[in-house]
Amino acid sequence: MDNPVRLHWLDPRDPNQPFPPPHRAMRDPNGLLAIGGDLSLTRMLRAYSAGVFPWYNPNEPILWWCPDPRAVLEPAQFHVSHSLAKRLKKADYAVTLDGAFESVLDACAGPRRGNHCTWLGPDMKQAYLELHRHGFAHSVEIWREETLVGGLYGVALGRAFFGESMFSGSEDASKLALYHLSQQLCAWSFSLIDCQVSSAHLQTLGAVEIPRDRFLLRLRSALHDAGRTGSWRFDIPVPDHRRHRPPPGLAS
Repeated sequence: MDNPVRLHWLDPRDPNQPFPPPHRAMRDPNGLLAIGGDLSLTRMLRAYSAGVFPWYNPNEPILWWCPDPRAVLEPAQFHVSHSLAKRLKKADYAVTLDGAFESVLDACAGPRRGNHCTWLGPDMKQAYLELHRHGFAHSVEIWREETLVGGLYGVALGRAFFGESMFSGSEDASKLALYHLSQQLCAWSFSLIDCQVSSAHLQTLGAVEIPRDRFLLRLRSALHDAGRTGSWRFDIPVPDHRRHRPPPGLAS
């Protein structure tokens, strides 16, 4: 007999409080595991280490998720479409790592087409900024001339990268960001990029769904390695036609 579903409440006074086992997450909505707590550095690191992530709208309680199945992308399996291959050959852009984290965060928090709301509220932004300051959260930026036109950000622990959000202000900009991130993570022997929940867009880039139990096993293996903390920089060849740092005030 299945265990009865009961949403677990987290105590905001105890950031070391363990998360409940993922198999206790709700089926509808898929993966809702816990509510409450806080977004402190300690709790966020515990969450990602357990395969759990926060996702909620501003003015709502903090909600914690661990869906089944889980969407993942192996860095070496990133799919380059014909149109993206042409864009890569053109190389009419520059790409940086951790060059403008807060600007990427702000762009990802902006309203999307057809939707004037954002789930990335002030508390969430501060939480990821804190992770970035401690070397656990990273961004990829796509530049054209002096303008930030696309990018993504996420959290890295061990040999796993947890993709959080991306934005694109010009054609294929977010795809370019994910491509170059995948290439660098592959060079660093990262084993997976967590995409959380699948979408048609992610599937075209090579993401697949795997059972939650398999994801957690792979995550546990990826966390055995120390990984890379601190500020990231590309050590593989990337387009750099600007040949200078991001514009003043954009670098975080």
